[in-house]
Amino acid sequence: MSDNLLVVENLTVHHGQLLAVDDVSFNVDRGEVFAMIGANGAGKSTLMRTIAGLQKLTSGSITFKGQDISAMPPHKRVDFGVSLVPEGRRLFASMTLEENLQVGEFKSNKGPFNINRIYELFPWMPDRRRQLAWQFSGGEQQAIALGRALVTNPELLLIDELSLGLAPIVIEKIYALIPEIVREGLSVMIVEQDVAQGVGVASRVHCLLEGRTSLTGVPGDLTSEAIERAYFGADLSGTKDHQ
Repeated sequence: MSDNLLVVENLTVHHGQLLAVDDVSFNVDRGEVFAMIGANGAGKSTLMRTIAGLQKLTSGSITFKGQDISAMPPHKRVDFGVSLVPEGRRLFASMTLEENLQVGEFKSNKGPFNINRIYELFPWMPDRRRQLAWQFSGGEQQAIALGRALVTNPELLLIDELSLGLAPIVIEKIYALIPEIVREGLSVMIVEQDVAQGVGVASRVHCLLEGRTSLTGVPGDLTSEAIERAYFGADLSGTKDHQ
């Protein structure tokens, strides 16, 4: 069996007349952490939403576990093993912590994660499980959103802007859980503006600039100068794979 869990080929996505993602190709392998980095407005979240089925592609294809899912509706992609932690958390504000987790567990696939397992990952949750979602801090809400996605038992976990608006200590704690999640058999794709965080946890990195690929490679093979050029657009000639 191929190690490729997700294969994105020549993906182009528009927002109305705006070209948001321009002919982007990459793959995510089984058991890896794949970081999609880039500045605000680079097209990262649009790309992630398109993989999750929340945004229609203009052209290209998305293949998951060998099946073309380009036209598959979002809820079917969850059933098939793709789960998204969206930018901004998107919790149900008037529901409790536990009720938000139950939403994810309602159509859960077989796997290692259930609500009790989430409570083990986040020991502060059980005592506050009846508290309404809007009453939690940003970092706590991010943890709840992560738990809600995990209880679906995805094979591919998509995390959009994990660190956005969070305190450094909170970011560190959440990132520390990613290796444990991968050990449970998941692949993780992270969209991140914070280059150091994304590169630090990833096995491979893909940089977007204005919707286009500006750099790909293994973190250990990429210099900080090359990443900076790709991130800020100082040199658009470096679009080849540097693995």
